[in-house]
Amino acid sequence: MSNVSGIIKSIQDIMRKDVGVDGDAQRISQLVWMFFLKIFDDREAELELLEDNYKSPLPKHLRWRAWAADPEGMTGEELADFVNVQLFPYLKEKLPTSGAQGKRAQVVRGVFEDAYNYMKSGTLIRQVINKISEINFNNTSDRHTFGSIYEQILKDLQSAGNAGEFYTPRAVTRFIVNRVDPKLDEKVLDPACGTGGFLTCTIDHKRENYVKSHADEDTLQASIHGVEKKALPHMLAVTNMILHGIDTPTNIRHDNTLSRPYKDYGNADRVNVIVTNPPFGGMEEDGIENNFPSHFRTRETADLFMALIIKLLKDGGRAAVVLPDGFLFGEGMKTRLKQTLLEECNLHTIVRLPNGVFNPYTGIKTNLLFFTKGTPTKQVWYYEHPYPEGVKSYNKTKPMRFEEFEAEIKWWGEEANGFKKRKQTEQAWKVGIDEIIARNYNLDIKNPHVGEQVSHDPDELLQKYEKQQAEISDLRNQLKHILQQALSGERV
Repeated sequence: MSNVSGIIKSIQDIMRKDVGVDGDAQRISQLVWMFFLKIFDDREAELELLEDNYKSPLPKHLRWRAWAADPEGMTGEELADFVNVQLFPYLKEKLPTSGAQGKRAQVVRGVFEDAYNYMKSGTLIRQVINKISEINFNNTSDRHTFGSIYEQILKDLQSAGNAGEFYTPRAVTRFIVNRVDPKLDEKVLDPACGTGGFLTCTIDHKRENYVKSHADEDTLQASIHGVEKKALPHMLAVTNMILHGIDTPTNIRHDNTLSRPYKDYGNADRVNVIVTNPPFGGMEEDGIENNFPSHFRTRETADLFMALIIKLLKDGGRAAVVLPDGFLFGEGMKTRLKQTLLEECNLHTIVRLPNGVFNPYTGIKTNLLFFTKGTPTKQVWYYEHPYPEGVKSYNKTKPMRFEEFEAEIKWWGEEANGFKKRKQTEQAWKVGIDEIIARNYNLDIKNPHVGEQVSHDPDELLQKYEKQQAEISDLRNQLKHILQQALSGERV
């Protein structure tokens, strides 16, 4: 097995020498299109053995094996010119997207639509290509190892927490998919799929539990759907799908789910399962909110996605969504949205995650909301996920693990019988709909089994301080106004 981790590090070191590559985002974008072509070529080599008369959508001279595989092949100015003058223009604009190979050609064209060659030195391009060629993506061990490295690349890319978009830990995606349990023929959608974490977990889950034949595999592949508006995450998602055996991931669209008017989504767009971590804390571009009914209008991205998720579920459809605490206690439009959620869906479970799950990207506390469309909520079960023994927070080197959710899985029970098996414990409690309505749909309900706790978390203390300062300022302004009125009255 090749040392994939060492290869990735070597590639990054080579790219740092190139004057055309500026920063992590460009380096990873460059890395991804190169890896995509190698992964695509390795998969084609496999398909040539499995299928009679397999024909590539790429012309011979543009396939990886023709221009990149030979370590003594093109280099320097010749290679740079080939990439810039032949490879990119053809893959971006000239691939025929109809006929027998049309769908595969569409995938390639979609990946290169917003891709760029940032590297200036053909000599350094050759060094990178030779390193990538050391990995055989038809080797199960290499593929598995690269999957882990690939996830680390994503974490590095998103370490700045850009516009509320955070890499969802694998433990969370696995737990969500495990509990929602998408069946073989159920259409699964992630409307803000990022790099495809929820969808790859869904693929693994369906293969492990439901795929028994080639026909089942075809059904699985047709059932996976995702939308991502940003070019680099979309490119990563498509590559991720191919790594997971989805040869023509045309159902992973490069688009903004929110840009289509809410009223234009009809029965044909509805799905059985939605699993997603919509961007939160970010604001949508001007005008997007006008695609929604007036009572749902906001520029808060996560709220718009929640409104759309409710609409996109079929009756009986199931969803699990990662949302921040602010959604639970927010007022105004959030109140109307929560009322709609509780009236149209059975919000049966909220898993409250501890601090640090999304470290180092954000300290915002998050929740997992599980709901089924078609019947109103009668009661909401809460489960407060504790830290493992001896752990006070999560970080890059000690992230959350799937095994931590064993207690929730044992407690969960069956939705078909109304979760009769569930019992209130130190971590679990339930709240009736009447109490939630009396609270004006505030879902931020603390664990009644735990006494009032004093937080020493710096972020929480700063938030409390800022809130107190705002209240003091408001009182000062009120007092000033009263004094001005009184003084004005004295002069009269």
